Amino acid sequence: MLQVFSQKRVAIDGIIVVVGKEIITRSDMEKMYKDYSSQYAVTENPEEVRCLILEKLVAQKLYVHQADLDSIIITPQEVDKQIDDLIRYHLQQIGGDTKILETFYGKSMDEIKKDLRPITRENMLVQRIQDKLTENIAVTPSEVKSFYEQTDYDSLPSVPAYYEFGHIVKSPPVSDEELGLIKSKLEEYRERALRGDKFSTLARLYSDDPGTATKGGEVGFTGRGELYPEFEAVAFKLKTGEISPVVQTKAGYHIIKLLERRGEQINVAHILLQPKPSIENQVKAIEYLDSIKKVITQEHIEFTRAAQIYSDDPNKNSGGWVISPYTLSSRFTKENLEPALYSAIDKLIPGEYSSPMPYVNEDGKMSYRLLYLKSKVPAHKPNLAEDYDMIQNAAIEEKKMKIVDKWLMNKVKVTSIKINDEFRDCPFVKKWQIP
Repeated sequence: MLQVFSQKRVAIDGIIVVVGKEIITRSDMEKMYKDYSSQYAVTENPEEVRCLILEKLVAQKLYVHQADLDSIIITPQEVDKQIDDLIRYHLQQIGGDTKILETFYGKSMDEIKKDLRPITRENMLVQRIQDKLTENIAVTPSEVKSFYEQTDYDSLPSVPAYYEFGHIVKSPPVSDEELGLIKSKLEEYRERALRGDKFSTLARLYSDDPGTATKGGEVGFTGRGELYPEFEAVAFKLKTGEISPVVQTKAGYHIIKLLERRGEQINVAHILLQPKPSIENQVKAIEYLDSIKKVITQEHIEFTRAAQIYSDDPNKNSGGWVISPYTLSSRFTKENLEPALYSAIDKLIPGEYSSPMPYVNEDGKMSYRLLYLKSKVPAHKPNLAEDYDMIQNAAIEEKKMKIVDKWLMNKVKVTSIKINDEFRDCPFVKKWQIP
C-alpha cells in the first residue's frame, strides 16, 4: 500500500499538478475520489485510488493542452447540447422527473448544468484529440486472427444468447374521417390552452407521445436537424409562449409550444395525436398477413424476397431484417427485446414464421407484422466463425489504445509537467518518466 498521503501534511486545497498551462487542484482530485468511492464503495487503499485518479487527470490535461496547441474550439452551444443530451438520457432512465435528479445532486437543474460545463468541455476536447489520432485505424483479417489467438481463452467474455430475425409489415390505412377528428381535437386543445388551460396538463392527459406526455409534453433543448423537418420548421419560428397551429409529421399531428430559446437551441412542449386505423382495417391487415404466410410457406418463397414483395416496412429493401437502432446490429439479446417480442421470438425455430402480431413502427403508426426467425445462437465463448465482427472491433480498440498510450508517453517528454512532491511516489510518475 502506498503511504503518500498518510506520511505528509495535506493542505486544504491548492494546485497539485501543472501540465503546460493547465492546472489540477486538490479539490479536482478529491471530487473525483468522492464520486468514485460513492459509486464503487471503496474503503481500502485510498492512496492508490487517488494516484489512479491523478493519472487520469494528468492524461486529460495533456489532451486539453494539445487541443489548445491545435486551436481546437468547442463552442458553448456544443457543450450545452452535450449536457442536454446527457440530462435527457438520465431523465429517461428515471421516468422524466427532474425533481428526482435535483434531489439526488442537491442542486437545481441550472446549477447541475453549470457544474457540468467545464468537465463536459474537457471531455469533448479529449474525444476530438483521440478521434484525430485514431481516425484512420483499421485491422486486417490476419491481425484479427492474431489478436484472437493471442488472447487468453479463459479471459474471453461469454457472448450472450442472441437472435436474428426479420419481419413482414402491414400498415392498415387510416380513414379521412379519423384524420379530420384528430385535427379537430388538436385545434380544440390549442383553443383551451389559449383560453388559460395549462398546456402541460393537456399534454399529460391527451398526448400520444409516451416519452414526453408524463413531462407535460416537454421535449428538452434541441438544435436544428434533431427533430422532424416539418416540426422544427414551425418550432424555430415560434416566439416564447406561442402555440403553433396543427403540424403534420411522420409521427402524426402535433401542436407545439415554445418554452425557451437559447441561441440556436430551443425547448418546446408538444401534444401528439396519432391517427389510428379502424377495427375493420386492422382485421383486414391481420387476414392479409395470414394469407401471405400461407403463400410464402406453401410456395417456399425465400424470406428476403417475400419481404420485398409483401412488406410495408420502408426498410424492406435491406432484406426485411430488423436492425437495432441502438447497436446498429442485427443481433438481439433477451435484454434488447421487449418482453412480448422476446416471448414470440423465443418460441420460434430458425426458418419459422410467427402469427400476425401488433406492431408500432418507428414513426409510431399502428401496424401488424409476421416475425421470421433467421437464427438463434446459444450463449458461447466468442469464435472467429460466428463472432468475427465483435472480435474485429475488439482488435481495433486495442490498436487504438496502443496508439493513444504511445502518444501520451511521447507527449509527456515534450510537455512541462510539475507535480507536487506529495504525489511523486505515484506509479504513473515513474511509468511516464516525468522529471
